[in-house]
Amino acid sequence: MTAPVTVGDLTLANDRPFALIAGLNVLEGREIALRVAETLRAEADRRGVPLVFKASYDKANRSSHQSFRGPGLDVGLEWLAEIKRAVGVPVVTDIHAPEQAAPVAEVCDLVQIPAFLVRQTDLIAAACAAGRPLHLKKMQMMAPHEMGSVVDKCAAFGRREVIVCERGTLFGYNRLIVDMLAFAELAALAPVTFDVTHAVQLPGALGHATGGRRAAVEPLAMAAMTQGLAGLFLEVHPDPDRAKCDGPCALPLERVGALLDRLVAIDALVKGR
Repeated sequence: MTAPVTVGDLTLANDRPFALIAGLNVLEGREIALRVAETLRAEADRRGVPLVFKASYDKANRSSHQSFRGPGLDVGLEWLAEIKRAVGVPVVTDIHAPEQAAPVAEVCDLVQIPAFLVRQTDLIAAACAAGRPLHLKKMQMMAPHEMGSVVDKCAAFGRREVIVCERGTLFGYNRLIVDMLAFAELAALAPVTFDVTHAVQLPGALGHATGGRRAAVEPLAMAAMTQGLAGLFLEVHPDPDRAKCDGPCALPLERVGALLDRLVAIDALVKGR
């Protein structure tokens, strides 16, 4: 059994009730971020689900140079710090360059390494040195067992408090699939989360942007929950069709409560609670 990981005042482990890591794909504005965080907190609290709020301050990997990227590091961290304080939840965001690790760790309880960057040694080294647990996204082109090298790399840099995240595997052009057998392999390495909204992406399918299969989010989340996850990673939006990034993949915010009801029941059944 892998060791649990503490994020703020929460504990994530494969054999414990799952935590929800959820929020906006990108920080579109202070007000909408606070509103989403407050709604998620209320829905999660109602069902006894621990919550970590997620949002990106910069979407550095976009299909088009004209795509919205976010408010940037300084403003983004100000908003995340306000959410953490006002809503009373741990927060997580992703970093894209080594110099971002330390300032992000000053605010965030969990530091995320994006899938495309999870093999970047200098980025991993800086994240490990920042003193926070890490959320490691599995690259779309990597087999599950290859994440063992990433976990080992983190340990070599002095950071054993890591969580590994499944987010779909590339299957031909513009398509991702989810291998249910991957979860057991990843669970042998660390606590496991599943990024269900990125797993329904159709990368580059819109030419200027990524497409998605929003209708598959809920059934895929329920299927994955049968594998005994430490957490579910979920991106939401009050109006996904107007979202500034990855709207085709985002779950409507109004659907979160109903989905959590089903996920809690499945998780309890699988883990014998």
